[in-house]
Amino acid sequence: MSSTPLFNTPAPPPPSINRTTLSCSSTTAATNFPLSPNKLAVLLDKSNTIRQLLQIHAALLRHGLHQHPILNFKLQRSYSSRGRLDYSVALFKRTLNPNIFLYTSIINAYALHGLSLEALFIYTRMLFEGVQPNEFTFSSILKSCSIEHGKMLHSQVIKLGFDSDLYVKTGLVDLYARGGDVGSAQLVFERMLEKSLVSLTAMLTCYAKHGELEEARVLFDEMVKKDVVCWNVMIDGYAQHGMPNEALVLFRRMLAAKARPNEITILAVLSACGQLGALESGRWLHSYIENNDIQVNVRVATALLDMYSKCGSLEDARLVFDRIPDKDVVAWNSMIIGYALHGFSRDALELFQEMCRIGLRSTDITFIGVLGACGHAGLVKEGWSFFNAMRDEYDIEPKIEHYGCMVNLLGRAGQLEEAYELVKNMKMEPDPVLWGALLGACRLHGNLDMGEKIAESLVGHNLANSGTCILLSNMYAAKGNWEGVARIRTLMKDSGVQKEPGCSSIEVNNRVHEFLAGDLKHPKSKEIYLMLEEMNGWLKAHGYIPQTDIVLHDIGDLQKEQSLEVHSEKLALAYGLISTQHGTPIKIVKNLRVCSDCHAATKLFSKITGRKIVMRDRNRFHHFANGSCSCGDYW
Repeated sequence: MSSTPLFNTPAPPPPSINRTTLSCSSTTAATNFPLSPNKLAVLLDKSNTIRQLLQIHAALLRHGLHQHPILNFKLQRSYSSRGRLDYSVALFKRTLNPNIFLYTSIINAYALHGLSLEALFIYTRMLFEGVQPNEFTFSSILKSCSIEHGKMLHSQVIKLGFDSDLYVKTGLVDLYARGGDVGSAQLVFERMLEKSLVSLTAMLTCYAKHGELEEARVLFDEMVKKDVVCWNVMIDGYAQHGMPNEALVLFRRMLAAKARPNEITILAVLSACGQLGALESGRWLHSYIENNDIQVNVRVATALLDMYSKCGSLEDARLVFDRIPDKDVVAWNSMIIGYALHGFSRDALELFQEMCRIGLRSTDITFIGVLGACGHAGLVKEGWSFFNAMRDEYDIEPKIEHYGCMVNLLGRAGQLEEAYELVKNMKMEPDPVLWGALLGACRLHGNLDMGEKIAESLVGHNLANSGTCILLSNMYAAKGNWEGVARIRTLMKDSGVQKEPGCSSIEVNNRVHEFLAGDLKHPKSKEIYLMLEEMNGWLKAHGYIPQTDIVLHDIGDLQKEQSLEVHSEKLALAYGLISTQHGTPIKIVKNLRVCSDCHAATKLFSKITGRKIVMRDRNRFHHFANGSCSCGDYW
């Protein structure tokens, strides 16, 4: 073995054990503890407090057993497992000629505490001293090291012949998974002759974390034995990568398989319910939590709050919030954002003031909620005040999300020049999302000149996304510039940019039903379109005139009317009317901004049917009741 250090890492400062502490009760220890190393080893294994360990340590020192290899190893490991890494390190540093077991134990202790550089330093020292690593050394040090250092360790694993060891290979899979190198993780995994549940879970986690959900599902379905960690990885993978329906379906399969969910499962499923707006499923899950003795800590309660808010039941969200005994800033932020999302801006700002009064320190997330609340109500003066206070009073440097909130606030209020100047004078580089917010405001207020300048600059710098192109295309279409529309569509086609289709969903009887514009795939399409005809009859009877000017295609007025009639939100509403009892609220979720025609028509539908209709679009909630909307037509 070469004596050249493998890694250039600094030595950790030597911690120390207070000898006064060690001498405490040493007389008692010497009197009561038998001096047989075997019996002392048993006592060390059974000790469960730091005080007991200190008494045993004092006895070892008093009777000259402090260099005993087995007792020293057990004591050092016990200190670490009881959270006293400093004692463990101090003991290691006072051990003469530590063997491979002591080296591996201290490396493992550092790794478990996330101190990868310190673990690497000890490993380097071990090599320098000529102590040969074993399989446990490698599986320990791989737990926390970076992928760069891990690749060097991998070469040593191969050189020393440990590349067939199950634990080492599992550590390598986990290493590459953490570093985002899916290909290398897969290569190591596929070459494993034997695959344990731990190694299968490591590869499953790698796939799920990095969005390779098809590969993850194939591996998951092939697993003969699945523990709760495996189920959690797959369910959370779906929830985190925009496939909430699949997350709920798999959760139901988990329950059918008699696997018991834990807190991680609950958090993932609540997230999926919130994404879908699946209130019935969310309420069932809340009931399941209460009936199965799953602890509702602040984290779970905040997830429940967030789920209810995103599913349109702000009343339930507030009930959960009020019942949290020791609310942290995350819970307050979630409630503030919930109020803002529903357009109850004054409630959001009052809650923020209450949070400040009790002395809870605001975070950058708090101000996303506060500025969002100002944006939904057009509170420009208040928005500027909060934005400036972030840096001046709260010592929080505004992030790009805060600038986005301000651009949205100013843009919707018609202050386009101010919004444009704010973006141009930012310290950071604006991203396409920020420009898209300004571009949307240009379209809203008909400022084609500014919008075209922004959009073409983004296109020229290869920063345009589908939203940018669609907004510019719509602006051209609104002005009747069909040549410009054709040019943008050609650009999108050549660049491979695809328009995100509008999709609306509604939950009925714990099942989420999704609709695209003109959708005919639903099993009840015939009944849905019959209801749609009846709804169109209601509109005509009330003198409603369709807003055909928003149909941005070069077609006739009749075709434009027919296009509006089959928008996804109207199909979802029609299905809700035929599938739910008269008088019950209807909740719809749309992935894009609701169009102005559907917004106006839904206001009228709420009056005609006597139903409350709650619609969540990409920006906010709309609560329709008795012919009006909670947004006050400002959205």
